[in-house]
Amino acid sequence: MLLQEVLGQTVVVENRAGAGGNVGAEYVARAAADGQTVLFGTSGPLAINQMLYPGQTYDPLKDFAPVGPLGRIPNVLAVHPDIPARSVAELVALGKGGRALAFGSSGNGASSHLSGALFNSMAGTRFEHIPYRGTGPALNDVLAGHIAMVFTDVLTALPHIQSGRLRALGVTTAARSAVLPETPTIAEQGLPGYDASVFFGLVVPAATPAPAREALRRALEGALRQEAMRRFLESQGMQLAPEVTPAALSALMASEAARWRAVIRETGAKAD
Repeated sequence: MLLQEVLGQTVVVENRAGAGGNVGAEYVARAAADGQTVLFGTSGPLAINQMLYPGQTYDPLKDFAPVGPLGRIPNVLAVHPDIPARSVAELVALGKGGRALAFGSSGNGASSHLSGALFNSMAGTRFEHIPYRGTGPALNDVLAGHIAMVFTDVLTALPHIQSGRLRALGVTTAARSAVLPETPTIAEQGLPGYDASVFFGLVVPAATPAPAREALRRALEGALRQEAMRRFLESQGMQLAPEVTPAALSALMASEAARWRAVIRETGAKAD
């Protein structure tokens, strides 16, 4: 990996899955603060899970020192072609007109679930949430016509959109996605301020010395400057962060926590 090349030392990736990323995050939060253990985290463990998992034992703003953000990946709202809606406004009209519609997600508390919860909150719709155990089963049920729509990451949905088996109505970030440039954002279509995505960033245990944090930040920035890495990440649908600094990631973690705290409180969203 390019981070290893920039650092000039071996980087070992250790997957510690579970509880929406909390298992790995807690491990890093309690690790030795020597700059040798880093969390490649997402918006779940770094901002949102604290509202979804009552038993979470770490505080992302107190127990981590931010290194820097990588970027964010949007979801896309896509419907089965039989649904007579070609825009967000038409979909909202269907819902408010009494049409019973449901959206699938990869699970309770996932970004796809929260994208739909935010949509319902801002649009005034009551689309039913159907949680699945992963993106694949949710997508399969939309493709089969068992449910009307799905919020899912743009890269997973892309081949089905291109083949005509799904119709993309809007992407969930404030800016359009480079992999779906012709698809307008949801915010453009009557829901100004709508913004939901998964962000990615590097953090270390809070007590990690400043020189170690800065060395990691420079390595991250150096890796993201390499054209091969940028092309790869952008091909995966990532919108790269404009600024790779601890302050940028800290602000992102705080703002996303505040945004989703309000949505989760209002909608009653819960994790499995």
